[in-house]
Amino acid sequence: MPVAIFNDIYHQVVEPGIDVFVLPRKYNKKYAVVGVKYGSVDNEFIVPGKDESAVVPAGIAHFLEHKMFDEEWGNAFERFSQLGASANAYTSYTVTAYLFSATAGFWDSFELLLDFVQQPYFTPESVAKEKGIIQQELMMIEDDPERKLFSSLLQCLFQRHPVRIEIGGTVESIGQITPELLYDCHRTFYHPANMAVCVVGDVDPDQVTERVRADLQGRDYQPQGEIRRIMPTEPPEVHCPRMETRMLVSRPRLGIGFKEVGPPLKGKDLLRREAATNLLLQAVLGRSSPLYSELYEAGLIDDQFGLRYYASEHFGFTMIEGETEAPDLLYQRIMDGLAKAQDEGVALADLERLRKKTIGRLINAFDSSDYVANSVIGYHFEGTSLGDYLDILQDLTLADLEERWRHLDPKAAASSIIRPME
Repeated sequence: MPVAIFNDIYHQVVEPGIDVFVLPRKYNKKYAVVGVKYGSVDNEFIVPGKDESAVVPAGIAHFLEHKMFDEEWGNAFERFSQLGASANAYTSYTVTAYLFSATAGFWDSFELLLDFVQQPYFTPESVAKEKGIIQQELMMIEDDPERKLFSSLLQCLFQRHPVRIEIGGTVESIGQITPELLYDCHRTFYHPANMAVCVVGDVDPDQVTERVRADLQGRDYQPQGEIRRIMPTEPPEVHCPRMETRMLVSRPRLGIGFKEVGPPLKGKDLLRREAATNLLLQAVLGRSSPLYSELYEAGLIDDQFGLRYYASEHFGFTMIEGETEAPDLLYQRIMDGLAKAQDEGVALADLERLRKKTIGRLINAFDSSDYVANSVIGYHFEGTSLGDYLDILQDLTLADLEERWRHLDPKAAASSIIRPME
């Protein structure tokens, strides 16, 4: 059942290797993002042409994202504002992205976006100042119950993989960052062959491509081979089954995590695993499931209760979390409920209902420029596309969902609880 909207995404590769995506839409606002296939887990890698790996401090990808807005001529954030655009940036485990939206003056802002991400400017003074800012942010995270629950759970699940480290790094690792290391990481990862551009809005795809081509023609890039990312061997066992923390909260919070212990996957195989796991989670613990209703009616969860599966080539995990007055009881009821659901199996009618609902949400999401642009970039870096995701959703079987029960193995589970101060 092909959906024509997915065929509207224009794609072209511009030398020396940057992928350009455009979704023309008659929106008042235009949205653009430049993505770099470089995230917080990329702390050890082999530069093309080298034999030995380089190891960099945790948090340097996020630090680099912050510092890229500081240029020799001034601050790019301020310049976007002067042009009438709203700019932002983010770093995830696997991607760094720079973006803006604008209703007028789009091309001036687009040229600025292309330019500043390729023009690093670091001084010892500015790096030292940024260290203080980010280290303060990291200490503030320790006082954020939601972030603390999430980070504690990852530390419980993973023993060696860098996903267990906060995206911003640690106070100690940030202290090791130097201008030279920042330049080295920028030189390695911010190469067009490791980047992508996506624009959504009332624009001509050919004009977008020509603007990108004109920008790159004025720069001296050499062809670059593949960057080899080195990940530690992660044991199947969790690091610790349970962690508890006392914080200034009014109600306890519970997080339950399941560590992905399946073999590393990439491309469409990884996407199929992600889609099947998320549908299984919705079938057994989503808002329309009997288990969710049972927990809600018992007063053990509220409408802030959530769950999601995170997938990447080298790691994956499920996160279930919410506020509750009885975290220990809720944990046991969820684990018992999952075991019961596995014994009963997923009904074909539930699969079809969830399939239809998920596809509908995906199509409706095309009304969101930022969702489309960032999803296009993210799927591209994983070697897939939004169209692939739709195809896989339409093709999933009960057997695909049943196979994912292996992921929800209690032996691969851990919990984190935030309790009020005594």
